[in-house]
Amino acid sequence: MDRIVVQGGNPLVGSIRVSGAKNAALPLMATSLLTEETLTLANLPELVDISTMAELLLQHGAVVTREAGGRLLLKAADIDNLVAPYDLVRRMRASILVLGPLTARFGEASVSLPGGCAIGTRPVDLHIAGLERLGARISLDGGYVMAHAPGGLRGDRVVFPSVSVGATENLMMAATLARGETALENAAREPEIVDLADCLVAMGARIEGAGTGEIFVQGVDRLGGAEHAVVADRIE
Repeated sequence: MDRIVVQGGNPLVGSIRVSGAKNAALPLMATSLLTEETLTLANLPELVDISTMAELLLQHGAVVTREAGGRLLLKAADIDNLVAPYDLVRRMRASILVLGPLTARFGEASVSLPGGCAIGTRPVDLHIAGLERLGARISLDGGYVMAHAPGGLRGDRVVFPSVSVGATENLMMAATLARGETALENAAREPEIVDLADCLVAMGARIEGAGTGEIFVQGVDRLGGAEHAVVADRIE
């Protein structure tokens, strides 16, 4: 077919449901690891990456309950595994987002590099450098990023050399349970960052500046549960 012919003149009436943004939903799911209480997320898109993140949380020991209408109940009260394995991480690079929450809450975590043992540019450098600024000891062993902070994380100033949405999300989540204040400079400003901050605040976090280049997080002792609807997908 060489052309599509559209005859206009008819008024359009009705509504279309806009799905939740995948890039907002994935870090929101990871926030469930920051609390032992239930996090309820609504308006999740039905995508493979969402199922993969749910599978990753399940293998950590979280309870994942799907409800009708795109609702998901996440409860990470009994986490018994702090390793994110390569067979899951290779399917979804956003798996690195569990590194900050696990380290902040449990003092350690091991997450496979997205490329496994391949040597080369590591897209998680900003995540690693940021966690080191918050006091975590990081080592690379067998293709895994291993973080240790047995005394907990501590707030500090983190300046991102380049803007990274994922690193901003990971460090913002980690900083919620760190001692003292964390300043994230040259932070990402996307609506998904604001949505993540809104959910964390609903859980009891103290965050200011989300949506700007400077985000300030005052650490708290613990976070609770919350109900949150994923922001609409702006491309859709």
